[in-house]
Amino acid sequence: MLDQTQVERLEAEAVNSAKTRQPLYAARKKIFPKRASGRFRQFKWLVMAVTLGIYYLTPWLRWDRGPFAPDQAVLLDLANRRFYFFFVEIWPQEFYYVAGLLMMAGVGLFLVTSTVGRAWCGYACPQTVWVDLFLVVERAIEGDRNARIKLEAAPWTARKLVLRISKHAIWLLIAVATGGAWIFYFADAPTLAMNVATGTAAPVAYVTILVLTATTYTFGGLMREQVCTYMCPWPRIQAAMLDESSLTVTYNDWRGEPRSRHAKKAVAAGQPIGDCVDCNACVAVCPMGIDIRDGQQLECITCALCIDACDGVMDKLGRERGLIAYATLSDYNANMSLATAGGTTSVNPTLVRTTDGTFSSGLAHFHLRNIFRLRTFIYLGVWSAIGLALLYSLLTRERLELNVLHDRNPQFVTLADGSIRNGYTVKLLNMIPEPRTIEVSLQGLPGAEMNAVGIDIPASQSFTTVAEPDRLKVLRVFVRQPSAQITGIARTFTFRIRDQAGVESAEYTATFNAPETAK
Repeated sequence: MLDQTQVERLEAEAVNSAKTRQPLYAARKKIFPKRASGRFRQFKWLVMAVTLGIYYLTPWLRWDRGPFAPDQAVLLDLANRRFYFFFVEIWPQEFYYVAGLLMMAGVGLFLVTSTVGRAWCGYACPQTVWVDLFLVVERAIEGDRNARIKLEAAPWTARKLVLRISKHAIWLLIAVATGGAWIFYFADAPTLAMNVATGTAAPVAYVTILVLTATTYTFGGLMREQVCTYMCPWPRIQAAMLDESSLTVTYNDWRGEPRSRHAKKAVAAGQPIGDCVDCNACVAVCPMGIDIRDGQQLECITCALCIDACDGVMDKLGRERGLIAYATLSDYNANMSLATAGGTTSVNPTLVRTTDGTFSSGLAHFHLRNIFRLRTFIYLGVWSAIGLALLYSLLTRERLELNVLHDRNPQFVTLADGSIRNGYTVKLLNMIPEPRTIEVSLQGLPGAEMNAVGIDIPASQSFTTVAEPDRLKVLRVFVRQPSAQITGIARTFTFRIRDQAGVESAEYTATFNAPETAK
C-alpha cells in the first residue's frame, strides 16, 4: 500500500467548472485531457474501432442481387430512387421503413439514457468517436497532457511549427477520408473512387467531400467539447429522461469527503478524512473539462474516464475502487443519509465504515434489477413493437403493384358499332431485380375486351407482357364493352395482374363510364 503523498497531484483546473461558470460568449479555454487507462478506456477503444470500421468499410461490401441490380451491399441510389441494404430494397413509396427506423433510434436513445445516462454521447456519438481519433493523433505527435500544455505555452520555434503542421495535416487527411467515405454510400464505391481520383466525378461529389472535410476537421479538431456543450440539444433534453434509478457517473462524496492531501496530519489532529486525496486525476482526464466532484453537470457525457483515473489512484493507495462510479440517485441519497446521520451532520466517513475499516453492510449498492422498472419496460415495449411491425411488414410486403388512371378527357368514346370504349393508363411496378412475365386480365365487366398499345394481339379479356427488373412499366390500355351489356352510366370492374412464374398478384378497382343513352 502506498502513502497518499506518493500519489502524483496534477495541476488541473476544470475549464467548465460548475462553481465558476463562464459567460456564454467567453473565449474558449483549451482542454488538454490526459490519457486514461482502464476498463472504460478499453471499451471506448473497442467502440471506436467498431464504429469507424463500419463507417469506412461498409460501402466496399458486396451483395449479389443478380445481373439486373447493383452488387453494393449498402447503397443509397438517389439517381434511381432506391435504397439497398443487403437483401432489403426500399422504394420511394416505402419510405415509412426509414421513418420507422428513425423512430426506433429515437426511442432507443430514450431507453439507453433512462437506464445508463448519456452512454450514447460517451461512447458511440460520431462527435465523440472522431474527437477520440483526433486526440490519438495529437498525443502521438505532441505528447501527453503536460507536454501539450508546455508546447502550447512555448514560443513558436521550428520544432513547434513542424509538430503543429504534422498534426493538422493528419487531421485533414482523416477529415478527407471521412467525407470520401460518405459519398461512397451513394454510388458504386470502386467506380466512384476511380472517378474521384481521375477528376471525372460529378461536381456534387467534390462539394460533399469538401463540406464534410471542413465540418469534421472543425468539429473534431478545433471545437471538440464546444459541439457537445453549445450545439447539441441532447444535454438539455437528457434531464427529462433520467430518474432516481438511472445509472450516471457519480462522485461518491459520502466516502470521499472531507478531502485531504495530508492524511497523516489530519488523522493526528483527530480530523475525519475521506478517500479523496484531491489529486485531480479525474479532472485531468476529462475531455469535457469538468470536475465530476461538483456533481452532475450539463457538459458531462458520462464517458467514465474519470472512473478509470480514480480507480487507478485507489489501487495505488490500497483502497476500494468506486470513489467515482456508475451509481443511481436513489443509492447515492441513501448512502449520503447514512454518512451524514440522516442529514444532521456533515459527511463523516467513519459512519459508512466498520471498526476494521471495511464498508458498512448498510450501504446501498446497485443491482441489475433496478434497471428493470416500469419506465424501462415502456420504452423497451414501444421500441420492440415498432421493430416487430417493421419486420412483419417487410416479410409480408408485395413486390408487384398495380395502379390505374382513367382518361379524363374524353371519359368514353362511342364506336361505329355502338360499343363504348374507355381508355386507361395501367402502371405495373415490378419491385424485384428480375424480369417477370405478367398476365393482365379483366374481371367484373361482362362481354368486355381490351387491347394494349404496342402489344400486337387480338382484343380479349387478358394479355401478357414482360415487366423489366426493378422498373415501372406503363401501358396504354383500351377497354371496349358492347352497348347491350352496359347497365349504367358508370360501373366498377377490376384490373388484375399476376406473375405467371410465381404466386404474387395485385388488383385495382376501376370505373367504366358510358353515356346515358347507352343503357
